[in-house]
Amino acid sequence: MTTLYDEAARRRKELMQQMEPNSIALLCAAPLATRSNDTEYLYRQSSDFYYLSGFVEHDAVLALIPGRAQGEVVLFCQEKDKTRELWTGVLMGPEKAIKKLKIDDAFPIGDIDDILPGLLEGRERVYYSMGKDPRFDQRVMDWVKIVRGKARQGAQPPGEFLVLDHLLNEMRLLKSAREIKLMEKAGAISAQAHKRAMAICEPGRKEYELEAEIVHEFMRSGSRAPAYNNIVAAGKNACILHYIENDSTIKDGDLVLIDAGCEYEYYAADITRTFPANGKFSKEQKALYEICLDAQLQAIAAVKPGASWDAPHNATVEVITEGLVALGLLKGDVKTLIKSEAYKDFYMHRAGHWLGIDVHDVGDYKIDGKWRLMEPGMVTTIEPGIYVAPDNTSVDKKWRGIGIRIEDDVLVTRTGHRVISEGAPKTVEEIERFMAQSRACAVA
Repeated sequence: MTTLYDEAARRRKELMQQMEPNSIALLCAAPLATRSNDTEYLYRQSSDFYYLSGFVEHDAVLALIPGRAQGEVVLFCQEKDKTRELWTGVLMGPEKAIKKLKIDDAFPIGDIDDILPGLLEGRERVYYSMGKDPRFDQRVMDWVKIVRGKARQGAQPPGEFLVLDHLLNEMRLLKSAREIKLMEKAGAISAQAHKRAMAICEPGRKEYELEAEIVHEFMRSGSRAPAYNNIVAAGKNACILHYIENDSTIKDGDLVLIDAGCEYEYYAADITRTFPANGKFSKEQKALYEICLDAQLQAIAAVKPGASWDAPHNATVEVITEGLVALGLLKGDVKTLIKSEAYKDFYMHRAGHWLGIDVHDVGDYKIDGKWRLMEPGMVTTIEPGIYVAPDNTSVDKKWRGIGIRIEDDVLVTRTGHRVISEGAPKTVEEIERFMAQSRACAVA
């Protein structure tokens, strides 16, 4: 079975094959992020750095140097230090890193200013993600200045700087079999977490009580953290797209929108479910929900190789606009309303985004100004929504404050697509039946 480090080695080789001749690529590990005073957030490695190395420690720099006789892959990392390790955990160290990460050479990070300029010397081009980390930008410039300072001695400094992101983004967009398995695992854990939250939901609980069930399921299943801030939005809060306060009381008659996905071994899931707090949809809630679900199903059906990235979104716009006209929330000709984007009063975001190591994963949506075509190995979310703002006086009061979103993760396959986030109830019948059974079990 292909390991993380085998796959990282293959990726490095593929990337170096795409680099311009006589070049070097530099990547910096993510810095520690301060939470308050002298405490830090749980560390998470830079996605690009992890993708190319599998290395999860901070204070590290990776250099890729195609054609270098002494070794093409060089890592700078923290040295072994028993006293420090007593406080903050065991470090891999340069010697072990060479063997475990399948790289050519490794040095202490403290020696980088002495060694890195020599690796730059004679290289015509430098690839790195300029602009993302000003501190690393400055370090790269300092290393180049050192080489320039030796020009009279015959040193040849790099003369061209190239953005690394595009090459890496295109690689990351197409998932390997191993990556897909990790994303399926993340999806399965997240679906189960949604079920737990749905099962305990009842009027009178706080939104954060449902979030607690979600986080509990994530962590007991092997995920150390959510892939993004959990959204648990009851009632009118669901009309706030990125609501994260999660501290309101859930009321009888509310719909509850939960947008939550775990990160499993660095890969994200992204699932949204909307359900009635009391276990039964009202007439208006059901009408809007079934339009949203139909939009999602039509969009999922549009996911296939060769289809335009825009095709699923266009499907959702058509279904939602037609549905809102049928219910009287929009008035006029459907095609005219779509052209004028009148639906955006109720559906203001796009139907999906790339998914992978980042929840909003990298990769261009357009190429040469045109929507790109889908290819096997791409993973996208499909997440239409309908949001009737509580202060929308253009519609009858009975519709106001209803917010609905339904989201799943969809893999483009060679023959079509596969939903990799299945497991949480989604139809009206499934949701009401599941919630009724959960209540019956709780009583028993």
